[in-house]
Amino acid sequence: MALKLYNTATRHKEGFIPLEKGKIGIYVCGVTVYDLCHIGHARSAIVFDVLVRYLRARGHDVTYVRNFTDVDDKIIARANELGKSTDALAQEYIDAFYDDMGKLDVLKADREPRATEHIAGMIEMIETLIERGNAYAADGDVYFSVESYGGYGGLSGRKLDDMEAGSRIAVDDKKRHPMDFVLWKPAKPGEPQWESPWGPGRPGWHMECSVMSNHFLGASFDIHGGGKDLLFPHHENERAQSVCANGGGFAAYWVHNGFVTVESEKMSKSLGNFLTIRDALKSYHPEVLRIFLLSKHYRSPLDFTAAGVSDLQSGLARIYRTRQRLNDLIGPSEPADAASGAAPFLSDENPSADWREDPFMERFVQTLNDDLNTAGAIGLVFEKIREMNRVMDSGNGELDEAARASLSRDRAMISLAGRVLGLFQQDPEAFFNALSEGAPEVDPAEVETLIRERTDARSAKDWALADRIRDRLKDMGVVLEDGPGGTTWRLDV
Repeated sequence: MALKLYNTATRHKEGFIPLEKGKIGIYVCGVTVYDLCHIGHARSAIVFDVLVRYLRARGHDVTYVRNFTDVDDKIIARANELGKSTDALAQEYIDAFYDDMGKLDVLKADREPRATEHIAGMIEMIETLIERGNAYAADGDVYFSVESYGGYGGLSGRKLDDMEAGSRIAVDDKKRHPMDFVLWKPAKPGEPQWESPWGPGRPGWHMECSVMSNHFLGASFDIHGGGKDLLFPHHENERAQSVCANGGGFAAYWVHNGFVTVESEKMSKSLGNFLTIRDALKSYHPEVLRIFLLSKHYRSPLDFTAAGVSDLQSGLARIYRTRQRLNDLIGPSEPADAASGAAPFLSDENPSADWREDPFMERFVQTLNDDLNTAGAIGLVFEKIREMNRVMDSGNGELDEAARASLSRDRAMISLAGRVLGLFQQDPEAFFNALSEGAPEVDPAEVETLIRERTDARSAKDWALADRIRDRLKDMGVVLEDGPGGTTWRLDV
Protein backbone atom coordinates (compact mmCIF):
# COMPACT_ATOMS: atom_id res chain seq x y z
CA MET A 1 0.00 0.00 0.00
CA ALA A 2 1.31 3.44 -0.92
CA LEU A 3 1.30 6.30 1.56
CA LYS A 4 -2.06 7.90 2.26
CA LEU A 5 -2.36 11.25 3.99
CA TYR A 6 -5.41 13.05 5.31
CA ASN A 7 -5.68 16.21 3.23
CA THR A 8 -7.35 18.99 5.22
CA ALA A 9 -8.28 20.73 1.97
CA THR A 10 -10.44 17.79 0.81
CA ARG A 11 -11.26 16.26 4.23
CA HIS A 12 -10.29 12.82 2.97
CA LYS A 13 -7.37 10.45 3.17
CA GLU A 14 -5.74 10.49 -0.25
CA GLY A 15 -3.04 8.48 -1.90
CA PHE A 16 0.06 10.62 -1.80
CA ILE A 17 1.47 11.29 -5.27
CA PRO A 18 4.41 13.73 -5.44
CA LEU A 19 4.20 16.47 -8.04
CA GLU A 20 7.61 15.31 -9.29
CA LYS A 21 8.43 11.62 -9.03
CA GLY A 22 10.93 10.91 -6.27
CA LYS A 23 11.11 14.54 -5.12
CA ILE A 24 8.98 16.08 -2.38
CA GLY A 25 8.73 19.65 -1.11
CA ILE A 26 7.42 20.19 2.42
CA TYR A 27 6.78 23.50 4.14
CA VAL A 28 5.85 23.58 7.82
CA CYS A 29 5.01 26.73 9.76
CA GLY A 30 7.59 27.20 12.49
CA VAL A 31 7.51 29.11 15.75
CA THR A 32 7.19 32.77 16.58
CA VAL A 33 10.34 33.40 18.58
CA TYR A 34 9.24 35.50 21.54
CA ASP A 35 9.23 32.78 24.23
CA LEU A 36 10.37 29.24 24.98
CA CYS A 37 8.69 26.45 23.03
CA HIS A 38 5.99 24.42 24.77
CA ILE A 39 5.02 20.77 24.35
CA GLY A 40 2.48 21.67 21.67
CA HIS A 41 5.36 22.99 19.56
CA ALA A 42 7.25 19.79 20.35
CA ARG A 43 4.41 17.62 19.09
CA SER A 44 4.19 19.44 15.77
CA ALA A 45 7.96 19.40 15.27
CA ILE A 46 8.19 15.67 16.07
CA VAL A 47 5.24 14.70 13.85
CA PHE A 48 6.73 16.35 10.79
CA ASP A 49 10.20 15.11 11.72
CA VAL A 50 8.85 11.55 11.50
CA LEU A 51 7.08 12.30 8.21
CA VAL A 52 10.34 13.58 6.69
CA ARG A 53 12.35 10.66 8.10
CA TYR A 54 9.84 8.19 6.71
CA LEU A 55 9.68 9.72 3.24
CA ARG A 56 13.47 9.73 3.03
CA ALA A 57 13.67 6.15 4.29
CA ARG A 58 11.26 5.20 1.49
CA GLY A 59 13.64 6.66 -1.08
CA HIS A 60 12.25 10.16 -1.72
CA ASP A 61 14.43 13.22 -2.15
CA VAL A 62 12.82 15.59 0.37
CA THR A 63 13.36 19.32 0.67
CA TYR A 64 12.05 20.33 4.07
CA VAL A 65 11.47 24.01 4.87
CA ARG A 66 10.50 25.28 8.33
CA ASN A 67 10.49 29.02 9.07
CA PHE A 68 11.01 31.29 12.05
CA THR A 69 8.68 34.25 12.54
CA ASP A 70 11.15 36.79 13.88
CA VAL A 71 9.05 39.97 13.72
CA ASP A 72 5.48 40.41 14.94
CA ASP A 73 3.47 42.18 17.65
CA LYS A 74 4.34 39.65 20.38
CA ILE A 75 8.05 39.86 19.65
CA ILE A 76 7.97 43.65 19.67
CA ALA A 77 6.02 43.77 22.94
CA ARG A 78 8.32 41.25 24.65
CA ALA A 79 11.46 43.00 23.42
CA ASN A 80 10.20 46.33 24.77
CA GLU A 81 9.29 44.69 28.08
CA LEU A 82 12.81 43.26 28.44
CA GLY A 83 14.63 46.29 27.03
CA LYS A 84 16.12 44.29 24.15
CA SER A 85 16.15 44.69 20.40
CA THR A 86 13.77 42.44 18.47
CA ASP A 87 16.79 40.92 16.69
CA ALA A 88 18.46 40.00 19.99
CA LEU A 89 15.25 38.56 21.43
CA ALA A 90 14.56 36.52 18.30
CA GLN A 91 18.09 35.12 18.26
CA GLU A 92 17.85 34.15 21.93
CA TYR A 93 14.72 32.09 21.34
CA ILE A 94 15.95 30.62 18.06
CA ASP A 95 18.97 29.32 19.98
CA ALA A 96 16.60 27.97 22.66
CA PHE A 97 14.51 26.28 19.94
CA TYR A 98 17.54 24.44 18.58
CA ASP A 99 18.61 23.42 22.08
CA ASP A 100 15.18 22.06 23.02
CA MET A 101 14.50 20.32 19.72
CA GLY A 102 17.99 18.88 19.61
CA LYS A 103 17.36 17.15 22.93
CA LEU A 104 14.19 15.64 21.43
CA ASP A 105 16.19 14.43 18.42
CA VAL A 106 14.27 16.64 15.99
CA LEU A 107 16.39 16.98 12.87
CA LYS A 108 17.04 20.41 11.42
CA ALA A 109 15.09 21.31 8.30
CA ASP A 110 16.95 21.75 5.03
CA ARG A 111 16.00 25.42 4.93
CA GLU A 112 15.12 27.45 8.02
CA PRO A 113 14.44 31.00 6.80
CA ARG A 114 13.54 33.96 8.95
CA ALA A 115 10.74 36.32 7.96
CA THR A 116 12.99 39.38 8.07
CA GLU A 117 15.22 37.83 5.40
CA HIS A 118 12.39 37.93 2.85
CA ILE A 119 10.82 41.37 3.18
CA ALA A 120 11.65 42.29 -0.42
CA GLY A 121 9.85 39.19 -1.68
CA MET A 122 6.81 40.03 0.45
CA ILE A 123 6.62 43.53 -0.98
CA GLU A 124 6.86 42.06 -4.48
CA MET A 125 4.00 39.61 -3.84
CA ILE A 126 1.83 42.36 -2.38
CA GLU A 127 2.40 44.48 -5.48
CA THR A 128 1.36 41.50 -7.62
CA LEU A 129 -1.85 41.07 -5.62
CA ILE A 130 -2.72 44.77 -6.00
CA GLU A 131 -2.08 44.61 -9.76
CA ARG A 132 -4.37 41.60 -10.07
CA GLY A 133 -7.18 43.23 -8.10
CA ASN A 134 -6.85 40.94 -5.07
CA ALA A 135 -5.53 43.61 -2.69
CA TYR A 136 -5.90 47.34 -2.07
CA ALA A 137 -4.02 50.07 -0.24
CA ALA A 138 -5.70 52.24 2.40
CA ASP A 139 -3.77 54.99 4.21
CA GLY A 140 -0.54 53.02 4.58
CA ASP A 141 -2.22 49.64 5.11
CA VAL A 142 -2.64 47.05 2.39
CA TYR A 143 -5.47 44.50 2.67
CA PHE A 144 -6.29 41.31 0.83
CA SER A 145 -9.82 41.35 -0.57
CA VAL A 146 -11.43 38.06 0.43
CA GLU A 147 -14.32 38.68 -2.02
CA SER A 148 -11.80 38.63 -4.89
CA TYR A 149 -11.04 34.94 -4.28
CA GLY A 150 -13.97 32.59 -4.72
CA GLY A 151 -12.24 29.79 -2.82
CA TYR A 152 -11.86 31.71 0.43
CA GLY A 153 -12.92 29.55 3.38
CA GLY A 154 -12.52 26.30 1.44
CA LEU A 155 -9.48 25.08 3.38
CA SER A 156 -11.02 25.52 6.83
CA GLY A 157 -14.55 24.60 5.73
CA ARG A 158 -16.02 28.02 6.47
CA LYS A 159 -18.42 30.08 4.39
CA LEU A 160 -17.67 33.74 3.85
CA ASP A 161 -21.30 34.76 4.45
CA ASP A 162 -21.31 33.00 7.83
CA MET A 163 -18.00 34.62 8.78
CA GLU A 164 -19.33 38.05 7.86
CA ALA A 165 -22.51 37.51 9.87
CA GLY A 166 -20.47 36.68 12.96
CA SER A 167 -18.07 39.61 12.69
CA ARG A 168 -18.15 43.14 14.02
CA ILE A 169 -16.70 46.06 12.13
CA ALA A 170 -15.80 49.50 13.43
CA VAL A 171 -17.42 52.52 11.78
CA ASP A 172 -14.07 53.94 10.68
CA ASP A 173 -12.64 50.61 9.56
CA LYS A 174 -10.62 50.93 6.37
CA LYS A 175 -11.46 47.40 5.22
CA ARG A 176 -13.95 46.83 2.45
CA HIS A 177 -15.06 43.53 3.98
CA PRO A 178 -14.79 42.57 7.66
CA MET A 179 -12.76 39.45 6.80
CA ASP A 180 -10.20 41.29 4.65
CA PHE A 181 -6.79 40.75 6.22
CA VAL A 182 -3.69 42.88 6.37
CA LEU A 183 -0.77 42.33 4.01
CA TRP A 184 1.22 45.41 5.03
CA LYS A 185 0.87 47.66 8.06
CA PRO A 186 2.35 51.13 8.66
CA ALA A 187 5.13 51.48 11.20
CA LYS A 188 4.54 52.73 14.71
CA PRO A 189 7.20 54.75 16.52
CA GLY A 190 10.05 52.56 17.74
CA GLU A 191 8.97 49.45 15.80
CA PRO A 192 11.07 47.60 13.22
CA GLN A 193 10.21 48.94 9.77
CA TRP A 194 11.08 48.64 6.12
CA GLU A 195 10.52 51.00 3.22
CA SER A 196 7.73 50.10 0.81
CA PRO A 197 5.57 51.70 -1.92
CA TRP A 198 2.94 52.29 0.81
CA GLY A 199 5.28 53.92 3.27
CA PRO A 200 7.52 52.53 6.05
CA GLY A 201 6.07 49.52 7.79
CA ARG A 202 6.19 45.74 8.01
CA PRO A 203 4.31 42.80 6.49
CA GLY A 204 1.31 41.04 7.96
CA TRP A 205 1.94 37.63 9.52
CA HIS A 206 0.36 35.52 6.76
CA MET A 207 2.50 36.99 3.99
CA GLU A 208 5.80 35.55 5.19
CA CYS A 209 4.93 31.88 4.70
CA SER A 210 3.58 32.43 1.19
CA VAL A 211 6.79 34.10 0.11
CA MET A 212 9.22 31.74 1.82
CA SER A 213 7.50 28.58 0.59
CA ASN A 214 7.47 29.96 -2.95
CA HIS A 215 11.12 30.99 -2.69
CA PHE A 216 12.42 27.59 -1.65
CA LEU A 217 9.85 25.19 -3.12
CA GLY A 218 8.24 27.03 -6.02
CA ALA A 219 4.69 28.19 -6.63
CA SER A 220 3.40 24.60 -6.37
CA PHE A 221 4.75 22.08 -3.89
CA ASP A 222 3.63 18.88 -2.22
CA ILE A 223 2.85 19.27 1.49
CA HIS A 224 2.07 22.21 3.75
CA GLY A 225 1.94 21.38 7.44
CA GLY A 226 1.42 22.86 10.85
CA GLY A 227 -0.65 22.70 13.99
CA LYS A 228 -4.43 22.63 13.81
CA ASP A 229 -4.49 26.02 15.52
CA LEU A 230 -3.00 27.54 12.35
CA LEU A 231 -5.77 26.31 10.05
CA PHE A 232 -7.77 29.51 10.46
CA PRO A 233 -6.98 32.25 9.85
CA HIS A 234 -3.29 31.73 9.08
CA HIS A 235 -3.39 28.90 6.57
CA GLU A 236 -6.68 30.01 5.06
CA ASN A 237 -5.27 33.48 4.42
CA GLU A 238 -1.91 32.18 3.29
CA ARG A 239 -3.56 29.89 0.77
CA ALA A 240 -5.82 32.63 -0.58
CA GLN A 241 -3.06 35.15 -1.20
CA SER A 242 -0.70 32.50 -2.62
CA VAL A 243 -3.21 31.07 -5.09
CA CYS A 244 -4.09 34.57 -6.30
CA ALA A 245 -0.47 35.72 -6.59
CA ASN A 246 0.67 32.49 -8.26
CA GLY A 247 -2.21 32.25 -10.69
CA GLY A 248 -3.53 29.03 -9.14
CA GLY A 249 -0.67 27.02 -7.70
CA PHE A 250 0.18 26.26 -4.08
CA ALA A 251 0.28 23.25 -1.71
CA ALA A 252 -1.25 20.00 -2.96
CA TYR A 253 -1.72 18.42 0.51
CA TRP A 254 -2.44 20.15 3.80
CA VAL A 255 -1.48 18.21 6.94
CA HIS A 256 -2.42 19.41 10.44
CA ASN A 257 -1.56 17.88 13.81
CA GLY A 258 -3.99 17.99 16.75
CA PHE A 259 -3.92 20.03 19.93
CA VAL A 260 -2.11 19.17 23.16
CA THR A 261 -3.83 19.69 26.50
CA VAL A 262 -2.36 19.29 29.99
CA GLU A 263 -4.35 17.17 32.44
CA SER A 264 -7.47 17.75 30.30
CA GLU A 265 -7.07 21.55 30.32
CA LYS A 266 -6.03 23.83 27.49
CA MET A 267 -2.53 25.16 28.11
CA SER A 268 -2.62 28.64 29.58
CA LYS A 269 -0.20 30.71 31.62
CA SER A 270 -3.13 31.99 33.68
CA LEU A 271 -3.99 28.38 34.66
CA GLY A 272 -0.38 27.65 35.55
CA ASN A 273 -0.25 24.63 33.21
CA PHE A 274 1.82 26.17 30.43
CA LEU A 275 4.39 23.41 30.02
CA THR A 276 7.54 24.34 28.15
CA ILE A 277 9.77 21.70 26.64
CA ARG A 278 12.51 22.84 28.99
CA ASP A 279 10.35 22.30 32.07
CA ALA A 280 9.12 18.92 30.82
CA LEU A 281 12.72 17.80 30.31
CA LYS A 282 13.42 18.48 33.98
CA SER A 283 11.03 15.65 34.85
CA TYR A 284 11.24 13.29 31.87
CA HIS A 285 13.89 11.75 29.67
CA PRO A 286 13.80 13.31 26.15
CA GLU A 287 13.02 9.98 24.50
CA VAL A 288 10.15 9.41 26.94
CA LEU A 289 8.65 12.73 25.83
CA ARG A 290 9.18 11.86 22.19
CA ILE A 291 7.48 8.45 22.37
CA PHE A 292 4.61 9.95 24.37
CA LEU A 293 4.03 12.68 21.78
CA LEU A 294 3.94 9.99 19.07
CA SER A 295 1.69 7.65 21.06
CA LYS A 296 -1.56 9.02 19.61
CA HIS A 297 -2.41 9.54 15.95
CA TYR A 298 -1.08 12.93 14.93
CA ARG A 299 -4.53 14.30 14.02
CA SER A 300 -6.04 13.31 17.37
CA PRO A 301 -5.95 15.54 20.44
CA LEU A 302 -3.33 14.49 22.98
CA ASP A 303 -3.73 14.99 26.72
CA PHE A 304 -0.42 15.34 28.52
CA THR A 305 -0.82 13.62 31.89
CA ALA A 306 1.74 12.45 34.43
CA ALA A 307 0.16 8.98 34.43
CA GLY A 308 0.21 8.76 30.64
CA VAL A 309 3.86 9.78 30.40
CA SER A 310 4.76 7.36 33.20
CA ASP A 311 3.10 4.48 31.30
CA LEU A 312 5.11 5.28 28.18
CA GLN A 313 8.29 5.58 30.24
CA SER A 314 7.68 2.06 31.57
CA GLY A 315 7.05 0.82 28.06
CA LEU A 316 10.19 2.44 26.67
CA ALA A 317 12.22 1.04 29.56
CA ARG A 318 10.84 -2.42 28.67
CA ILE A 319 12.19 -2.03 25.13
CA TYR A 320 15.63 -1.02 26.37
CA ARG A 321 15.69 -3.83 28.96
CA THR A 322 14.94 -6.28 26.16
CA ARG A 323 17.83 -4.88 24.14
CA GLN A 324 20.06 -5.10 27.20
CA ARG A 325 19.01 -8.70 27.73
CA LEU A 326 19.73 -9.48 24.07
CA ASN A 327 23.18 -7.96 24.36
CA ASP A 328 23.90 -10.32 27.26
CA LEU A 329 22.53 -13.38 25.45
CA ILE A 330 23.74 -12.97 21.86
CA GLY A 331 26.15 -10.03 22.04
CA PRO A 332 25.71 -6.37 21.10
CA SER A 333 24.62 -5.31 17.65
CA GLU A 334 26.87 -3.41 15.31
CA PRO A 335 26.78 0.34 16.08
CA ALA A 336 24.54 2.25 13.69
CA ASP A 337 26.20 4.46 11.12
CA ALA A 338 25.21 7.99 12.12
CA ALA A 339 25.70 9.16 8.53
CA SER A 340 23.13 6.66 7.26
CA GLY A 341 20.16 8.37 8.90
CA ALA A 342 18.84 9.71 5.60
CA ALA A 343 19.57 6.56 3.59
CA PRO A 344 16.58 5.03 1.75
CA PHE A 345 16.63 1.90 3.91
CA LEU A 346 12.91 1.21 3.35
CA SER A 347 12.94 1.87 -0.36
CA ASP A 348 11.32 -0.70 -2.65
CA GLU A 349 14.11 -0.02 -5.15
CA ASN A 350 16.85 -0.84 -2.63
CA PRO A 351 18.21 -4.26 -3.75
CA SER A 352 19.42 -5.02 -0.23
CA ALA A 353 16.09 -4.14 1.37
CA ASP A 354 15.55 -7.42 3.20
CA TRP A 355 12.92 -5.68 5.34
CA ARG A 356 10.40 -6.77 2.70
CA GLU A 357 10.97 -10.37 3.81
CA ASP A 358 10.16 -9.50 7.42
CA PRO A 359 6.49 -9.65 8.55
CA PHE A 360 7.03 -7.12 11.35
CA MET A 361 8.65 -4.57 9.07
CA GLU A 362 6.05 -5.10 6.38
CA ARG A 363 3.29 -4.35 8.91
CA PHE A 364 5.26 -1.35 10.22
CA VAL A 365 5.43 0.17 6.73
CA GLN A 366 1.75 -0.57 6.07
CA THR A 367 0.82 1.12 9.36
CA LEU A 368 2.79 4.28 8.63
CA ASN A 369 1.41 4.30 5.09
CA ASP A 370 -2.03 4.68 6.65
CA ASP A 371 -1.82 8.41 7.35
CA LEU A 372 1.41 8.21 9.35
CA ASN A 373 -0.09 6.11 12.14
CA THR A 374 2.76 6.35 14.64
CA ALA A 375 0.53 5.08 17.46
CA GLY A 376 -0.07 1.84 15.57
CA ALA A 377 3.61 1.58 14.63
CA ILE A 378 4.70 1.91 18.27
CA GLY A 379 2.12 -0.71 19.19
CA LEU A 380 3.75 -3.12 16.72
CA VAL A 381 7.13 -2.53 18.37
CA PHE A 382 5.71 -3.38 21.81
CA GLU A 383 4.09 -6.50 20.33
CA LYS A 384 7.42 -7.60 18.84
CA ILE A 385 9.22 -6.93 22.14
CA ARG A 386 6.78 -9.24 23.98
CA GLU A 387 7.38 -11.91 21.36
CA MET A 388 11.17 -11.59 21.71
CA ASN A 389 10.98 -11.91 25.49
CA ARG A 390 8.89 -15.05 25.15
CA VAL A 391 11.59 -16.57 22.94
CA MET A 392 14.31 -15.65 25.44
CA ASP A 393 12.27 -16.98 28.37
CA SER A 394 11.63 -20.29 26.63
CA GLY A 395 15.35 -20.94 26.26
CA ASN A 396 16.13 -20.75 30.00
CA GLY A 397 19.33 -18.90 29.18
CA GLU A 398 20.28 -21.22 26.29
CA LEU A 399 19.29 -20.43 22.70
CA ASP A 400 19.74 -22.54 19.60
CA GLU A 401 21.11 -21.03 16.41
CA ALA A 402 17.67 -20.50 14.87
CA ALA A 403 16.46 -18.57 17.93
CA ARG A 404 19.62 -16.48 18.03
CA ALA A 405 19.32 -15.63 14.34
CA SER A 406 15.63 -14.74 14.74
CA LEU A 407 16.30 -12.48 17.72
CA SER A 408 19.20 -10.80 15.96
CA ARG A 409 17.02 -10.07 12.97
CA ASP A 410 14.18 -8.78 15.18
CA ARG A 411 16.60 -6.44 16.92
CA ALA A 412 17.81 -5.11 13.55
CA MET A 413 14.23 -4.50 12.35
CA ILE A 414 13.32 -2.64 15.55
CA SER A 415 16.40 -0.50 15.05
CA LEU A 416 15.20 0.35 11.52
CA ALA A 417 11.77 1.22 12.86
CA GLY A 418 13.42 3.37 15.50
CA ARG A 419 15.37 5.30 12.88
CA VAL A 420 12.05 6.34 11.35
CA LEU A 421 10.46 7.21 14.70
CA GLY A 422 13.58 8.78 16.21
CA LEU A 423 13.53 6.19 19.02
CA PHE A 424 15.43 3.14 20.39
CA GLN A 425 18.84 4.31 19.14
CA GLN A 426 20.65 4.77 22.45
CA ASP A 427 22.92 2.36 24.24
CA PRO A 428 20.73 0.65 26.89
CA GLU A 429 23.17 1.32 29.72
CA ALA A 430 23.37 5.01 28.80
CA PHE A 431 19.58 5.19 28.59
CA PHE A 432 19.08 3.71 32.05
CA ASN A 433 21.81 5.87 33.54
CA ALA A 434 20.09 8.96 32.18
CA LEU A 435 16.70 7.71 33.33
CA SER A 436 18.05 7.10 36.83
CA GLU A 437 19.28 10.68 37.25
CA GLY A 438 17.28 12.27 40.03
CA ALA A 439 15.97 8.90 41.27
CA PRO A 440 16.46 8.09 44.98
CA GLU A 441 19.92 6.69 45.62
CA VAL A 442 20.23 3.19 47.04
CA ASP A 443 23.14 1.41 48.64
CA PRO A 444 23.96 -1.64 46.43
CA ALA A 445 25.46 -3.47 49.43
CA GLU A 446 22.22 -3.02 51.37
CA VAL A 447 20.20 -4.25 48.40
CA GLU A 448 22.38 -7.35 48.02
CA THR A 449 22.09 -8.09 51.75
CA LEU A 450 18.28 -7.87 51.59
CA ILE A 451 18.22 -10.13 48.53
CA ARG A 452 20.28 -12.77 50.37
CA GLU A 453 17.91 -12.54 53.35
CA ARG A 454 14.94 -12.96 51.02
CA THR A 455 16.59 -15.95 49.34
CA ASP A 456 17.18 -17.57 52.75
CA ALA A 457 13.54 -16.88 53.73
CA ARG A 458 12.29 -18.51 50.55
CA SER A 459 14.53 -21.53 51.14
CA ALA A 460 13.00 -21.81 54.63
CA LYS A 461 9.52 -21.41 53.07
CA ASP A 462 8.99 -18.27 55.16
CA TRP A 463 6.94 -16.64 52.40
CA ALA A 464 5.64 -13.85 54.63
CA LEU A 465 9.18 -12.65 55.41
CA ALA A 466 10.21 -12.98 51.76
CA ASP A 467 7.25 -10.83 50.72
CA ARG A 468 8.04 -8.20 53.37
CA ILE A 469 11.61 -7.96 52.10
CA ARG A 470 10.40 -7.61 48.49
CA ASP A 471 7.99 -4.86 49.58
CA ARG A 472 10.76 -3.06 51.44
CA LEU A 473 12.96 -3.16 48.34
CA LYS A 474 10.05 -1.94 46.24
CA ASP A 475 9.66 1.05 48.57
CA MET A 476 13.34 1.78 47.96
CA GLY A 477 12.66 1.84 44.22
CA VAL A 478 14.20 -1.59 43.58
CA VAL A 479 12.60 -4.18 41.30
CA LEU A 480 13.54 -7.85 41.72
CA GLU A 481 13.61 -10.32 38.85
CA ASP A 482 13.81 -14.01 39.75
CA GLY A 483 15.34 -16.28 37.11
CA PRO A 484 17.10 -19.61 36.65
CA GLY A 485 20.41 -18.02 37.54
CA GLY A 486 19.11 -16.42 40.72
CA THR A 487 17.63 -13.04 41.62
CA THR A 488 18.76 -9.86 39.91
CA TRP A 489 17.67 -6.32 40.66
CA ARG A 490 17.29 -2.97 38.99
CA LEU A 491 15.99 0.47 39.84
CA ASP A 492 12.35 1.04 39.02
CA VAL A 493 12.79 3.43 36.09
